[in-house]
Amino acid sequence: MTTGSCLCGAVRYEVAGPFDMMAHCHCSMCRKHHGAMFATWVTAPAAGFRWISGQDNVASYQSSEHGHRYFCRTCGSVTPTLMKEMGIVILPAGNLEGDLGIRPQMHMFADSHAPWYPITDALPRHPAYPPQFGGGAGVERKSPALRLGTTQGSCLCGAVAWEFEGAPERVQNCHCSRCRRARSAAHATNAFYKAEQISWVRGKDDVRSYSLKGTKYFGQDFCRHCGSPVPRVVAATGRIVVPCGSLDTSPNLRPLGHIFATSKAGWFEITDGLPQWEGYPARA
Repeated sequence: MTTGSCLCGAVRYEVAGPFDMMAHCHCSMCRKHHGAMFATWVTAPAAGFRWISGQDNVASYQSSEHGHRYFCRTCGSVTPTLMKEMGIVILPAGNLEGDLGIRPQMHMFADSHAPWYPITDALPRHPAYPPQFGGGAGVERKSPALRLGTTQGSCLCGAVAWEFEGAPERVQNCHCSRCRRARSAAHATNAFYKAEQISWVRGKDDVRSYSLKGTKYFGQDFCRHCGSPVPRVVAATGRIVVPCGSLDTSPNLRPLGHIFATSKAGWFEITDGLPQWEGYPARA
């Protein structure tokens, strides 16, 4: 059995497998809901799936006419989607433990990837849904009206929005287990700004905060309606940690590299040629 859980541990589940399909999805909705530059999904027969705990802690947001997004209402981590009519369960790979016995097979919605975060591996790329999913363009989130001279961001449902003046101090890809669970993805890509750079456009009161017990600074802020990660103000440092998947415009700075690279998911391969560090680099 393969087990999985959210960041806070309230929601836990197990799946017998075997895993049938594994894909990176770059659609705008997945990027928003995960707060990551792409989501990685894996499918398995629904008959082998079981909730261990916390099923009543799973919240749902209807993202389109037929689509729903599920997340832990305590910490915001993405939770599995049961599709009983198809006999499958779709799981966020970032929340699963151990060797899954499968590797990513493709990129979906590759045409929707963020221009400032290129795809660098040799996996097949599908502009939208792959043929085995029937093809088709799917549903993309509408882009908001953009303001020149700022970096803008918002959650999936649009209730929470913000903007930054100026460039971030740095952008990093983080592969630590905490970030993978928080973003429910292969890794987090975070931008770091000074607290005075942010202006909340709307929805600040709709933000929920979760602080991970036993840690000094780590936690996740997310929209209470759709579960999307949003910027987190760390009062102790005077800095803001921004999930880059939530951004509507480029931060105008590319990632410096990969931190905690030795903790990366076993199924993910780093192919972009950026520097890799075992922990924090000297300047982090």
